[in-house]
Amino acid sequence: MARPSPWPGKVMALLRAGNASGAVAQIKVAPSVRELRALEKALADAQLNGRWRDVDVAIAESLLALSAPRLHRSP
Repeated sequence: MARPSPWPGKVMALLRAGNASGAVAQIKVAPSVRELRALEKALADAQLNGRWRDVDVAIAESLLALSAPRLHRSP
């Protein structure tokens, strides 16, 4: 069984500290869809969904980018 990633907690800490732009920067370089889904769940559990519009947009865009099929493969 895999341990949960610390990444969503770190992004939540940025948001709670009032650093939404730092959180958006971290969301844009998210490691995987799994971490983004965990962040969405953490926001929902803390009842913070919709509080930061730019954060919600960044999550949605990153989910689309990471979920899309790759156009090429590395050699």
